[in-house]
Amino acid sequence: MKLVSYKLGGTPGWGVVVDDRVIDMRQRLPRYHTLLDVLRASAMDEVREAIVDVRPDYRLDELELLPPVVAPEKILCIGVNYANRNDEYKDNSDLPKNPSMFFRTPGSFVGHGAPLIRPPESPQLDYEGEIVLIIGTECHRIAAEDAPRYIAGYTLCNEGTIRDWVRHAKFNVTQGKNFDRSGSIGPWMVTADEIEYGKPMHLVTKVNGEVRQDDTTANLIFDFGYLLSYITIFTTLKPGDMIVTGTPTGAGARFDPPKWLKPGDVVEVTVPEIGTLVNGVEDGL
Repeated sequence: MKLVSYKLGGTPGWGVVVDDRVIDMRQRLPRYHTLLDVLRASAMDEVREAIVDVRPDYRLDELELLPPVVAPEKILCIGVNYANRNDEYKDNSDLPKNPSMFFRTPGSFVGHGAPLIRPPESPQLDYEGEIVLIIGTECHRIAAEDAPRYIAGYTLCNEGTIRDWVRHAKFNVTQGKNFDRSGSIGPWMVTADEIEYGKPMHLVTKVNGEVRQDDTTANLIFDFGYLLSYITIFTTLKPGDMIVTGTPTGAGARFDPPKWLKPGDVVEVTVPEIGTLVNGVEDGL
């Protein structure tokens, strides 16, 4: 299944995508106000049963799409997780022994179709296409081989970054990674049963139709299972938590001169098994 969170006329909802239409699940399963409620209740089978022989209610293009999970407890991002991305830094360093990590706030992300906001403080808005794991079951100190049991589904991220602000302090990227509405997540969550776990996924990021990033998860330094086993050593992952798993080479900062995003640009992040996340760019106040 593909599940979305959205607003319609300012009213929040969530539903199941069927082709280019959406079944409104909030009216059919009213005890679950959000997709996060479904994940916390381990109620995905109820959703599947509730959509049998049901006609969709809305067209996708009628809805304001939100990140699939609204207000998760944690959004944890992984830095430098593709082997050739480590080489991109040109610092002659060995591959890292442990993953780099940082947190992002829900307010730093918009959904599919919404504009990314370039803040007035800096022109250095950059893109980073990534695959996101959405946790379905609480987990702590799990083995890597058990990871598939805890993944509810997958989505996409443009982990928008204000590059000069990630260097405002020593050993700290938090500021540049958390400007309001600077990144995006979506367009929906594809449930884990739809994607073969461990099979490489091909990720492509385009800006105005130009391919900027093109890689597969076969080149991850730390695969999904390792990430969950490592992260759950120090924190308990909860249903709805999202793990943003890293970006390939080709971010705008790595060009000479850099290719920063500007108003009017359109960024597309695609993984065939998941879909395409599309966002334009606007200036903010």
